[in-house]
Amino acid sequence: MADSNDIKAHVQTYGGFLGLLKWSIPIIAVVALVVVILIQ
Repeated sequence: MADSNDIKAHVQTYGGFLGLLKWSIPIIAVVALVVVILIQ
């Protein structure tokens, strides 16, 4: 079974992933919007 160190590492990794996702989705949306504007 997982010990508490594995759980702490998992929580930290998941938190980092969510933080990265929080910033990357708006950036990707802005880049996609710029591409659409340039195509038109």
